[in-house]
Amino acid sequence: MSALKNRSIAEFAGTGMLVLVSAGSGIMGTALSADVGIALFIDMIATVFALGLLILLLGPISGAHLNPIVTAVFAWRKTISLREAVTYGIFQILGAITGAILANVMFDQNAFQTSTHTRSSVGLWIGEIIASAGLVIVIFTLIDRKSAHLISIAAPVWIGSAYFFTSSTSFANPAVTIGRVFTNTFTGIAPSSVAGYVIAQFIGAAIGALLVRALRMPDTTK
Repeated sequence: MSALKNRSIAEFAGTGMLVLVSAGSGIMGTALSADVGIALFIDMIATVFALGLLILLLGPISGAHLNPIVTAVFAWRKTISLREAVTYGIFQILGAITGAILANVMFDQNAFQTSTHTRSSVGLWIGEIIASAGLVIVIFTLIDRKSAHLISIAAPVWIGSAYFFTSSTSFANPAVTIGRVFTNTFTGIAPSSVAGYVIAQFIGAAIGALLVRALRMPDTTK
């Protein structure tokens, strides 16, 4: 098996598991409580812990991007090639869709669903810009500071906090956004809302990448 194929399978599995956890815990949360706040908290806790574990497990294999905007920034920084980035993105999206379908099946729901949960407003898009920019800043600032080993802690912490301080509950991931179309449950998003979210996520990623570059610590050894 080629190295790229091996890494792409890791991205497929990791992104799939991330959506499976998010969608599954959302279904469980609404089954346990009619309180939306409690359901969201359950979803957040499960997602944060799973994300940290997935980064630890898959980081040595593929880098554990699990997110097309993260992959895009790596490509922009010329850490990976365009071919690798496109391949990663395809496998991330396919994994996300698979994860949503598995969550549906696991909870004895129809395997193939389409969400009717409309999420479309300027406020939500701004929330996605902020969540995505922050995620990129956290990841790539740590990489630039030679502290990549802390990403498995820092990235989940950012996502967990952004669940509650952003209007959009911090999707911050185009693959996850597309995957959530396929579950008409608590975490779902209607197909008509996807474009706005994805555009906002890439805008946020671009802002975050530029800020990382602008705020880079000077090299005092020169």
